[in-house]
Amino acid sequence: MGQKIGSEKISREDGYLYYVGKDGFVWAAPMKHNTKGKKKKVGKEKVQKESGWMYYVGKDGSVYKAKLKNA
Repeated sequence: MGQKIGSEKISREDGYLYYVGKDGFVWAAPMKHNTKGKKKKVGKEKVQKESGWMYYVGKDGSVYKAKLKNA
């Protein structure tokens, strides 16, 4: 569905939600059931974000972008 961008692979841990923040870096935020976890920056590669695109971390650990329908 999306286009792969960047070359960095993110190793994922259970109990964390992964997203691309406003600053362009990948962040991991603890899920509700992970009470001991803390929010942390996990990626070193900065993504140049564009308007009208959604950015996410895929199952393989790569960052992808997908075009928003109504943007």
